[in-house]
Amino acid sequence: MTLARPVRYSPDIETIADDETETISQLNATFDTILETTSKDYGHAVRSVHAKAHGILEGRLAVRDGLPPELAQGLFAKPGEHKVYMRLSTNAGDILPDAISLPRGLALKVLDVEGERLPGAEGTTQDFVMVNGPVFQTKTADQFLGNLKLLAKTTDRLEGTKTVMSSVLRGVTTALEAVGIESPKLQSLGGAPNVDPLGETYYSVTPFRYGDHIAKFSLAPISPALTALTGTEIDASERENAIRETVQANMRETSGCWELRVQLCHDLEKQPVEDPTVEWTAEEAPFFPVATITVDPQDSWDAARVQAVDDGMRFSVWTGLAAHRPLGNINRARKDTYRHSADVRAGFNRCPIHEPATS
Repeated sequence: MTLARPVRYSPDIETIADDETETISQLNATFDTILETTSKDYGHAVRSVHAKAHGILEGRLAVRDGLPPELAQGLFAKPGEHKVYMRLSTNAGDILPDAISLPRGLALKVLDVEGERLPGAEGTTQDFVMVNGPVFQTKTADQFLGNLKLLAKTTDRLEGTKTVMSSVLRGVTTALEAVGIESPKLQSLGGAPNVDPLGETYYSVTPFRYGDHIAKFSLAPISPALTALTGTEIDASERENAIRETVQANMRETSGCWELRVQLCHDLEKQPVEDPTVEWTAEEAPFFPVATITVDPQDSWDAARVQAVDDGMRFSVWTGLAAHRPLGNINRARKDTYRHSADVRAGFNRCPIHEPATS
């Protein structure tokens, strides 16, 4: 199949809904409910989503040399190396036993990035926030609000029941997948396979400006030690932090390598900006590698690094370059809600959040 040329970015590709401001206000209120509950329980404020980290890794991102013009954009406009932090997590707003299986998340922070910044983006970092599935569970922020309210009601409630429900939902999800149906909503509520996060492929799910174009991002393991873990399930029935312990054991001996890939939009009908429930298929919008991330063997739960990243940093799709502006309703809703959540966390913990730099 011959691909059409990539769609050029212009501001009019976005359609802003009339109720977005009210939805964002309600999202902030719902995040507050989660934060207030968990902060009271733990005596320490954690993230309102993706609260539990399973590993914090430090590595290097190398931008490829010789990229074609449509890929040599923004952060990837010229070859070079950058220090990175990677945070592996699951998506709940409370810190749950790992027997409650949830989708995996990976947040990536790239340091010392040159270029014009997004409005309000401090520092010189570029963040990517990804999950191990190619689509978002809802089309709009308003629909996501409904799901978040459901999750807020279960925060701090009956962990034993959650464990049982997770097992039930995994069975339902497996049955659906056996007949060719995937259910992101069931997975988001606790029906995801309890897989090793080091072997997973992660997706930005939502679209972004890519300099002159529009794109989604993906991060895939490519070194044999990591790909050998793809699809490997972790038995967490008797260990509350089984995922963290598994990642820690693996990374003590493992050099990991991931490929950061870009999926350009070629057709706004087939690759819509405002509906992240629509998968951009690889056949119609291929992934192209633009950089590699290398992580040397290390302690993935080093106390100092965990303190610096988990308490001292936030990950937001709105932290970065204007050339990678987040696009679409879900991303627009993330701007104020991410900052609001981080500010509440910083205030409760009396720990300022800042953007790191190496130069």
